[in-house]
Amino acid sequence: MQPTVSIEDEIKKSYLEYSLSVIIGRAIPDVRDGLKPVHRRILYAMHDLGNTFNRPYKKSARIVGDVIGKYHPHGDAAVYDALVRMAQDFNMRQPLVDGQGNFGSIDGDAPAAMRYTESRMSKLAGEFLADIDKDTVNFRINYDNTIYEPEVLPTRVPNLLVNGAAGIAVGMATNIPPHNLGEVVDATLALLDNPELTVPDLMTWIKGPDFPTGAMMFGLKGLKDAYTTGRGSVKLRARLQTEERARGLESIVVTEIPYALNKANLIQKIAALINDRKIEGVSDLRDESDRTGIRIVIDLKKGAISDLIINSLYKYTSLETSIGINLLAVVKNRPKLLNLKEYLEQFIEHRQEVVLRRSRFELKKAQHRAHILEGLRIALDNIDEVVAVIRGSANPAEAKGKLISRFELSDVQSQAILDMRLQRLTNMEQSKIQEEYQDLLKQIEFLQSVINSSEVLRGVIRDELKEIKKTYPSPRLTQILADDPSEIDIQDLIADEEVVITLSRKGYIKRTPISSYNQQKRGGKGMSGSSLGDSDYIQALLTSTNHQHLLLFTNQGRVFKLKVFQIPEGSRRAKGAHISNLIDMHKNEYVATALSQRDLNLNNFFVFITKRGMVKRSEVVLYKNLRASGLIALSLRKDDELMAVREVTQDDELMLLTGLGFAIRFPCHDIRPTGRQASGVKGISLRDRDEVVSGLVIGKDTTSEVLTVTEHGYGKRTPLDHYRVQARGGKGIINLKPNQKTGTVLGGMIITDQDQVLILTSENKMIRFAVSDVRICGRAAQGVKLVSMDNGGSVICFDRIPTENGEE
Repeated sequence: MQPTVSIEDEIKKSYLEYSLSVIIGRAIPDVRDGLKPVHRRILYAMHDLGNTFNRPYKKSARIVGDVIGKYHPHGDAAVYDALVRMAQDFNMRQPLVDGQGNFGSIDGDAPAAMRYTESRMSKLAGEFLADIDKDTVNFRINYDNTIYEPEVLPTRVPNLLVNGAAGIAVGMATNIPPHNLGEVVDATLALLDNPELTVPDLMTWIKGPDFPTGAMMFGLKGLKDAYTTGRGSVKLRARLQTEERARGLESIVVTEIPYALNKANLIQKIAALINDRKIEGVSDLRDESDRTGIRIVIDLKKGAISDLIINSLYKYTSLETSIGINLLAVVKNRPKLLNLKEYLEQFIEHRQEVVLRRSRFELKKAQHRAHILEGLRIALDNIDEVVAVIRGSANPAEAKGKLISRFELSDVQSQAILDMRLQRLTNMEQSKIQEEYQDLLKQIEFLQSVINSSEVLRGVIRDELKEIKKTYPSPRLTQILADDPSEIDIQDLIADEEVVITLSRKGYIKRTPISSYNQQKRGGKGMSGSSLGDSDYIQALLTSTNHQHLLLFTNQGRVFKLKVFQIPEGSRRAKGAHISNLIDMHKNEYVATALSQRDLNLNNFFVFITKRGMVKRSEVVLYKNLRASGLIALSLRKDDELMAVREVTQDDELMLLTGLGFAIRFPCHDIRPTGRQASGVKGISLRDRDEVVSGLVIGKDTTSEVLTVTEHGYGKRTPLDHYRVQARGGKGIINLKPNQKTGTVLGGMIITDQDQVLILTSENKMIRFAVSDVRICGRAAQGVKLVSMDNGGSVICFDRIPTENGEE
């Protein structure tokens, strides 16, 4: 009867065995040779086949067949994939397989089938198997108990760091980046000479990872953490350069990309960003890479700032990426997280064991040969008697016995004498035996010193490592930057010039240099503005500078923040880009007002004004941290919309203008500060069919004036003292008496005599004129014509251009 077994215990036992098999037998490399079992078996199978670097290539299918038939009881696809990777110079810092045929590409192209490709060991791979036939490593029986395979290779190369490794096991993973062979050898030599060296000391030789694709590495703190604790991360940046083209144009050329990055996917990502207009100013993108190296060319449009586009490429694509480092390896059949010094110590320990075992093997062989030569020397010294003994013997056995008893020889020596050919009796052959014997004595003495002296042993390891570095010179490919290159400050790359920002009712936005609009006389027809469709019109116009913040408040009471230079630049007649490319808008939502500010003064307040005459005052600090998805600025009633937002101080006054020509002026402190989602209080009591069209902030300068503009292009300047201060919530006083000629009041603004005004009409015309050209009128006057229009056009919007001492 079978004993009862708890299913819980059985599952635990089975899963533990499985996890150990994955860790030791598949995913995590051995610390000594830096290889996973599949790679080790591939190299040993190639060695067994005589498939070395100086022999003809063999079909990859032949090698894969030997591997899975003798050593690796898994699928042929997994073995071939591992073999292919060992041949790819963009994956391996020092390829271990010399492939002939299509072995894939950095674009992610699949290799040809294994029946088409041919392979052999690289020259460096031969160093992994050097002396394997000299009892340098242990062998174990294979999976079907028919032949033996090595547990580890007696490598002379510190491969775990040189080629790195990556693998995911059960509950753990390893990610060791490749390093420079010469640097790793130098650090190993230094540690051999001085075992007291620390990790920071070793980092004077090993500067950092050295990737086969080159690129630039930074993040030295993360690198130091990785080398000290076994875990850390570094950042890689592609190597970019700018090249001049004809007619003063520029191109950005990518010549090196981060490690393990698929070049074809990278180009697709860049193309998508260009098409989505997240990267502006690119006229062409093409791949000119060939077998000599990578060359991705990005042609720029005239006037595009290359540094700005490079910064966007680093920000939005994998041209800048992080590489995690996890120095996990199998040490004495257990996974262990190592620091840099511990790995080098493990490799030195492995080399010491290999050299000792090789020395013992060679010593035994040399002593055996010397023993035979001693017998031959005795025979040569007594050749006549030896010949007589042999001739006088009835058979070889008798002759062997007589030689042993007569000359005190061993069985091996007497047999060697009997096997000796007559040509060895010549004087030349005798001298060769003497020379060989003397050489063997020196070799035996040296091998004994290697075994008995740790200093001599280290000297042997040191000489072999120097030979490796000399034979396989490897210049560094990855440049290590001393400091983290901080992200380019885009603002520093763009001149802080004055611009005009226009936003259409359908959401098309652009910025245009103010110099595109020449100053004209009041009453002119203006110059052409944006080319919009018949059903679209400009609803917002403001002047700003490239370095200021642009706060966009929507009719539904949400707010977004952009830098002015983030608005796509366009000519006067350009349509612009849709606002949805910059912010995430809801259905039926549009930007109602835009606010331009250089700094968000956290001591000030925002005053929100709705079309139905509601006002709300909230601290600016409540709107400092804006999400990409926007922020709720205030709560609105169902029949109301946000009309305008203004920044005020505690001492400012607010004036509301209505479409039917009324105005009310009251102190801002009459509006009690409320939270972000409050709906506010009544600012003005509106008459039927009337609505608020402007909210003006009045500061301490009482010499300022109010410019009122009507929809048919009339306007007037009125001194502030014509508007008395009233209590909030009243019906207000007359500001302008609209009629059929003037049309309703479009809005107003606070101006000074030195300012200029920019007006945009429904005929897509813009006019810019000096405020001093406008006559000062009383509150009830209709004003003068500011802009002439044909075909019943109207003013869409306007803005003030501030000047100092009359100069822009």
